[in-house]
Amino acid sequence: MNFKPKTMIPLRVTSLYSPLPTVKPTMAQTRTRTLHSDPSQDSDDLLCSDSNNHHNQQEQPEHEEPSSLPETASSSLASPRGYLSGEARAERAWAHWTKLGRPKLIVAPMVDNSELPFRMLCRRYGAEAAYTPMLHSRIFTESEKYRNEEFTTCKDDRPLFVQFCANDPEILLNAARRVEPYCDYVDINLGCPQRIARRGNYGAFLMDNLPLVKSLVEKLALNLNVPVSCKIRVFPNLQDTIKYAKMLEDAGCSLLAVHGRTRDEKDGKKFRADWNAIKAVKNALRIPVLANGNVRHMEDVQKCLEETGCEGVLSAESLLENPALFAGFRTAEWIVGSEESSKDGNLDQADLLVEYLKLCEKYPVPWRMIRSHVHKLLGEWFRIQPGVREDLNAQNRLTFEFLYNLVDRLRELGVRIPLYKKDTDDAEILADDLAS
Repeated sequence: MNFKPKTMIPLRVTSLYSPLPTVKPTMAQTRTRTLHSDPSQDSDDLLCSDSNNHHNQQEQPEHEEPSSLPETASSSLASPRGYLSGEARAERAWAHWTKLGRPKLIVAPMVDNSELPFRMLCRRYGAEAAYTPMLHSRIFTESEKYRNEEFTTCKDDRPLFVQFCANDPEILLNAARRVEPYCDYVDINLGCPQRIARRGNYGAFLMDNLPLVKSLVEKLALNLNVPVSCKIRVFPNLQDTIKYAKMLEDAGCSLLAVHGRTRDEKDGKKFRADWNAIKAVKNALRIPVLANGNVRHMEDVQKCLEETGCEGVLSAESLLENPALFAGFRTAEWIVGSEESSKDGNLDQADLLVEYLKLCEKYPVPWRMIRSHVHKLLGEWFRIQPGVREDLNAQNRLTFEFLYNLVDRLRELGVRIPLYKKDTDDAEILADDLAS
C-alpha cells in the first residue's frame, strides 16, 4: 500500500501546561485563529511531558507565517447540541462515527509530540485519525501566543480530536468553542497520571471528583455543535471503571477512549494494559469505544480489536519510534522469533525523520518538539554512534540544515537500522482481517 503525502493548509494551535485555577473568568467573545499564549510559568508546568521534550523551548524555526484561523465569536455558534435521551444520543454518536468512516488506526494524544507535522507523517503511513497534544484550557483561552504556537491544523488533518485538560466547565467551554469549527471531537483529558496533573487538579486526578468530571462533560455536550469525547484510565476495581464510563456516557460523552492502565501504572513497559477491562467497558456502553495500550505493531492492533471488540485502537510511544507502524512496518525488536516471515521494508527511521523535517518546514512548530522527535526516531542509531548524539545535544539552537547533515553523517558512518514488514501474503491476510 502506498501512502502519498497530501497538500495541506496550516492553521495554528499548541500545548503548554500550568496548574488550572478554580476561579471562573468572564466569557468574553474571542477570536478563533492561530493561537498563542504568554503565561508566566515554570518549565515544569508543561503537563505530562517527558524530560526530553523541554530542551531549548526558545528555539523557533524561521518559517513562512501560517494562515490564520478566521475570526469566530463565541456568540456566532448556531445551535447547541442540547438535551437528548440516552438512546438518541447513542444513535447520534454512532452516526457521527460512521460519517467519519469509522477509523480504526488512531494517533494518541502526546504532549509536545502529536503536533501537526507528526500527525501528518503518521497519516501518510496509515493513521486514519489523530489527537492533538493535550492543551491547557485556561492558558488556551487567555493567551493568543499559546494558541498560535500550540494548536495547528490543516484541511487534510481530519478526523481530528482536539484535547483539553480542565477543571472548570466555563473555561473549558470557552476553549472548546475556539477550536470547534476545526475538529471532529473536542476531547477531555481524564487520563494524565503525571505529578503536574495532580498539582493542577486535572487529568486522571479528577477521578477523585466525579461530580466535577460530570459537569465538564455536560457543559460541552449541551453547548457545542461537535461531539464530546473523553479519554480515561481504569480504576483498580472493574465495577468502579464501568460505573465511571456509564456516568460519562450519560453526561453526554459521544466516544470514549480507554487506557487499560490505572493512574498509578505510569510505566507502559512495566505494566501491561488490561484489555479485559477495556472489553468490559465496551460491552457496558452504547457509544463507540477506543482501546489504548499494548499496541506495538499491526498484529497487536488485530489482537486488541478482536479481544476488546472496540471500534479502534490508539498508539502513542510505539508511533514515536515508528510512525509507519500503521502501514505494517515494525522495528527490529518486534521481529524476534518471526524473522523468516519478515523482510527489510526498504524504509528506516532516518527516512522518516527526513520526511518529518520537511513537514516541519511546511508547518512550523517549536524546536523543542522537533528535537524530541529526533531523539525518539534515532535513539537506537545514537547508541551505535553516541558521538553524533553528543553533537546534537551540544546545539543550543537547531537548524534544518544541521539536522539534515546529521542524517547524512549517520549514513556515511554506515549506520542503518531497517524497519521490517511481513511477507506479502501475511500482510494481505492481516489487512483483510482488519477490514472485516
